[in-house]
Amino acid sequence: MKRSLGQSGIEITPIIFGTWQAGKSGWVGVEDQQVIQAMRSAFEAGVNTFDTAEVYGNGYSEELVAKALSAVRDRVVYATKVFANRLQYQQVLDACEKSLQRLQTDYIDLYQIHWPSGSFNSPIVPIEETMQALNHLKQQGKIRAIGVSNFSRDQLAEAAQYGRIDSLQPPYSLFWRSVETDLQPYCVEQTITIIAYSSLAQGLLTGRFGADHQFQEGDIRLKINYSKAKTTNVPNRL
Repeated sequence: MKRSLGQSGIEITPIIFGTWQAGKSGWVGVEDQQVIQAMRSAFEAGVNTFDTAEVYGNGYSEELVAKALSAVRDRVVYATKVFANRLQYQQVLDACEKSLQRLQTDYIDLYQIHWPSGSFNSPIVPIEETMQALNHLKQQGKIRAIGVSNFSRDQLAEAAQYGRIDSLQPPYSLFWRSVETDLQPYCVEQTITIIAYSSLAQGLLTGRFGADHQFQEGDIRLKINYSKAKTTNVPNRL
């Protein structure tokens, strides 16, 4: 059964296919054809929503989404993100155009601010300026809904002053549960859909990896301290 994405009128499936690994940066042993087949299999199994970002492999993940799903574009929901270092007005417009090209589509269903301004030493940009660009894209029909990722409650509330926010994408799993304290009640009150990422903690909660498992060099999971993540608002990941 599909669910409403905020107040956008977009219908998404409860299970969403994340494509961070498809970009390969930070991951090892990922093969393009396997990723493409996995996306197609997910669609055939009933998943209609696919989440990606411009920063996943510098756009490579978006390209694979297009290769896998262009034939069924009218039956899937594309969600992608603009990174924290491109939040000035014109930068947002330019980033969106490039994502549209990589995704081989003329509209993005859900366009999200990946991280708040200032994250990863990015320039500080007033959220009003970024939202002006997103609202402009929405008016043009290039995006259908606006979302944010990794925002605190205060940051989310501030962004909502300048336009409709239909989704929040936070880390949420048995390791990371801080969203339950203040963000979840706020989102329920404001009809903002929560789209959890890393619900299985990058695979660690699947039962596949034992305590003695050694990740290969280049795997981002070598850098994440999961024991501390329970009390951390945002984990150290992209």
